[in-house]
Amino acid sequence: MTVTESPTPRFRISQHKRLAWWGSGLACLLSVVGLLVSWLSPGIGAPLKPGLDFTGGTQIQLERLCVLSACGSITVDQIQAGLVTLPLPAKAKEQAPSLTSAKVQLLDGGQTLLLRLPVLEADQSQAVIAGIDRLAGPLKTTGTSVNTIGPTLGSQLLQGSLVSLLVSFAAIALYITFRYDRVFAFLAIVALAHDVIITCGLFAWLGIFFGIEVDSLFAVSLITVAGYSVTDTVVVFDRIREQKKALAQLSLIEQVDVAVDATLTRSLYTSLTTLLPLLGLIFFGGASLFWFAVALAVGIGVGSWSSIGVAPTLLPVLSRR
Repeated sequence: MTVTESPTPRFRISQHKRLAWWGSGLACLLSVVGLLVSWLSPGIGAPLKPGLDFTGGTQIQLERLCVLSACGSITVDQIQAGLVTLPLPAKAKEQAPSLTSAKVQLLDGGQTLLLRLPVLEADQSQAVIAGIDRLAGPLKTTGTSVNTIGPTLGSQLLQGSLVSLLVSFAAIALYITFRYDRVFAFLAIVALAHDVIITCGLFAWLGIFFGIEVDSLFAVSLITVAGYSVTDTVVVFDRIREQKKALAQLSLIEQVDVAVDATLTRSLYTSLTTLLPLLGLIFFGGASLFWFAVALAVGIGVGSWSSIGVAPTLLPVLSRR
């Protein structure tokens, strides 16, 4: 009778489980604190700072015509002060919107101006562009972008994004529940929540300190991160379930070590090949896709970690109980 020799894993995740738990626990705690601070902040009033897609308004992006790639000195305060005194055309019996709450960003070393304003009519937007041209011009005629979203449409986009997130998370939870036993399903959902909370927490802190806003693309990135997280966790769990009979002589902790070691290379290669195009978007994709790519990159990195260091190490603990 031939006795199957048990494989010896090169990397034992169980030996580092407390470090993994402490690291993930601290990251989740900081994320929750960031979401609460953002919610209680008078200037935000929400767990994440909502962008134009959700609040409504007019966003104007302007490109300055710089000589030898060097733009004249201009500050955000100077532009905001100029906007406050800028006269806007108004319709009959209607007051022109106030620009005192306008938000200005200088990008690309001052070459690009991004203005976040209340909802403006077409002639009012042109008046703002003309005023900025006098203040910080000359401006490129081909680098102007004006996007306007009404408050009603913004509210509908916010509701639609929240519904899509909840439905996708619920569908994933139901699939995992029917596909695996209760412990496996619970841990897959824990890993999903872990990845989403840390990604949202990072953007909460970015919104507090740097004014970074989230939009509908951020909701898309969260759904993508959730799908990736569950897929990566399921790969490890499938390996554990497949080897239960072959490694019946080993304890569950050792079975987890063998499964993680067997899938570690595959998980790392998959994450790396996914991150490479995201890095391309981050460095060369432009401002419109920058934070979308950052959210995906962070979520995929955290998702790889949770599928290796969090969910598998918790399995023996919950299985005993």
